[in-house]
Amino acid sequence: MKTVVHVNQHKIKANAKSGSRDPVLTVKTYKDNRYGSRVFIPGPCYVVYSPDKPLPCGAKVWIETESQVEVG
Repeated sequence: MKTVVHVNQHKIKANAKSGSRDPVLTVKTYKDNRYGSRVFIPGPCYVVYSPDKPLPCGAKVWIETESQVEVG
């Protein structure tokens, strides 16, 4: 199952403004979204930069993998 990991810039800005420490990493599959501050990818992955075709959330850089991703 393909998994996409990206950094949520809006969360980073909100954390900076409020002093919060909410998780800024989003781990997406076709089934769910998980959020964390650390992500471990034990297998092969790709870092993708696609400014002309961003993800629906607006991300232009992300990581794709078929490996099981651990979110912490």
